[in-house]
Amino acid sequence: MTDKETAPTEEDVKRFRFLSPMLDSALLEMREFAKKKQDGIVSGTKIKILNRLLTDIKDIVKQEESASYLDALSEEELPQNSDAVLILGQYRAALDSFESRNKQTINYKNTWITKEWIEENVEKEYDEDDEEDEQA
Repeated sequence: MTDKETAPTEEDVKRFRFLSPMLDSALLEMREFAKKKQDGIVSGTKIKILNRLLTDIKDIVKQEESASYLDALSEEELPQNSDAVLILGQYRAALDSFESRNKQTINYKNTWITKEWIEENVEKEYDEDDEEDEQA
């Protein structure tokens, strides 16, 4: 189980739900561009838009082992479409890892294990156990 120190917050999960489909959309678009012209250059405007998305995603997945391998798209050396697809795919994998590490099936329901969930459910159980031990 995720521990409280590395668990995401409810705000992280909210941002994940917002950003994940945006990344999927960007990845789909870049794949289409790459199919048409792999070595085509990504425009500066697209890079700024994508990097804003990637920066927010990297903040969410900062606890993932893969976070140190996530790079932004270079604004100086304009990347090719295929390079952008590779980078976006790495961010997709990091989000997938984040979700699988922090989501569990509890009582037949997929539940995000967040700092708030741990405080409410796990720490409460320990407090109740301590009270029972003291009464015995």
